[in-house]
Amino acid sequence: MSDILRVEQLAKNYGAVRAVDGVDFGIPEGICFGLLGPNGAGKTTTIEMMEGITAPTSGRVLFRERPIGHDFKKKVGIQFQSTALPEFITVRETIALFSAFYPDPRPLDEVIALCSLEDILERDNQKLSGGQRQRLLLALAIIPKPEMVFLDEPTTGLDPQARRNFWELIGRIKAEKTTILLTTHYMDEAEVLCDRIAIMDHGKILEIDTPDALLAKHFDGVLIRIPYDDCCSDKLSGFPGLTIRDDTLELQTNKLDRSLKDLLAAQVNLEGLSIHKPDLEDLFIKLTGGSLRA
Repeated sequence: MSDILRVEQLAKNYGAVRAVDGVDFGIPEGICFGLLGPNGAGKTTTIEMMEGITAPTSGRVLFRERPIGHDFKKKVGIQFQSTALPEFITVRETIALFSAFYPDPRPLDEVIALCSLEDILERDNQKLSGGQRQRLLLALAIIPKPEMVFLDEPTTGLDPQARRNFWELIGRIKAEKTTILLTTHYMDEAEVLCDRIAIMDHGKILEIDTPDALLAKHFDGVLIRIPYDDCCSDKLSGFPGLTIRDDTLELQTNKLDRSLKDLLAAQVNLEGLSIHKPDLEDLFIKLTGGSLRA
């Protein structure tokens, strides 16, 4: 599978600050690619350079093996974190307005159906809920029939039901073989939607691969979690793979039965014990040392 978009030694300086530090990666065509990182990691700056909004200090962005130029913007759709919509017009009028900006827009009925807008077509933009607004913004991003769509934290602030509804819309767009670049604060969202992810911090790419491959690389077995206290910590001091996270002791093991027997033999209080299969949230914390929202 060839890369539809690739960045090579991409870097951005703001004065003495190195926001993006020579990153290299490619996005295969037709997949959903997640770019994850804590606030200040450099991912927003990276995306803005990939979108052609911000000029890099050095390095380059290639779209279908050619440096991005004016034509590139005709081939991509962008849903920003925050976008102002025209006031005092309806959803239907907004879609028609944006369609007029393009020489060959996607048919109006197709846009409406793809983004499930039938129930709000006559509603004023000012009266949309958070989820309805995001559905409309996604519709505007796909009007030009883009080959690639950039979605920058599209579900932030939405309730769980609205988030899952939005996931379905993204799935429909991906089913059309449209490539998607997604940033998100939600690890469950990344696990459901992304075929490949890159985790970024301090301007560099820390890891890049499929979610399953990254989890297999960094974790072996399961995590045993026990509420933390000083006495418990002393009894577990000789156990390999032990870490302390906030008020929880965490023990990584690929021999669950043996580990549980060892804990009982050490007379550790197992009240509150839980057994957890590592997920992307655990991987993120392991690589960056903090939560996604930190």
